[in-house]
Amino acid sequence: MEKSEVKLLGAWPSPFMLRVRIALHLKSINYEFIEVDLLGPKSELVLKSNPIYKKIPVLFHDGNTILESQIIVQYIDEVWPNAPSILPSDAAQRADSRFWVAYFDDKLVPALIIALAAKSKDTKNAAIAELEPGLVHLEEAASTKLSKGKALFGGENLGYMDIALGPFLVWIGITEKLNGVKLLNETNTPSLLRWADSFFSHAVVKTIFPEVEKLIEFAMMLIPVLRARPELRLLLGISD
Repeated sequence: MEKSEVKLLGAWPSPFMLRVRIALHLKSINYEFIEVDLLGPKSELVLKSNPIYKKIPVLFHDGNTILESQIIVQYIDEVWPNAPSILPSDAAQRADSRFWVAYFDDKLVPALIIALAAKSKDTKNAAIAELEPGLVHLEEAASTKLSKGKALFGGENLGYMDIALGPFLVWIGITEKLNGVKLLNETNTPSLLRWADSFFSHAVVKTIFPEVEKLIEFAMMLIPVLRARPELRLLLGISD
């Protein structure tokens, strides 16, 4: 592993934090992981490091504080340009990858959280109704990007879209189980299903990804916390 003054502030279940860990391991970057409790009060280090959004992950490198998982992953790719590259070398392909990751974070992640944590069945159903066509849009992109025998969005190795989307696959599965739906299926999202298998088969993912059972247990603890804390519900857009 390459020597470097790198520290990552995060919580083990966080899919946003997992994005950063995957990128660091993919680049073989040595780092110190500073664990915080995702369900407890915000630590002083989190509040001091990210006073605007007050959330993780936070990357510390050579006196710099880098915030937001998308930005951190791009920073890692730029600062450590050694192979494998995370973002495509072609400018148009980089822009396209950034578009789909932004779409996923802006449209699908909020709906996923609401489908998990909302009390009202109507609210949950509305979130599911937003997730289903959203994933179909992503399937259309996947069917194009994963054509010509590619197993991953990055080709033979993990790329920007793989790193951004993959950590949420377990949470999609939990949402399916709790709501009695199948968001990823052979009819509507066959390319995404095949991609998911390839993602979980990657050596880096197998090394650092939490056990699915532990994530499910955490989700079962997280849901009542979200429902009981109005400030979190407001932040996450859950109005019921």
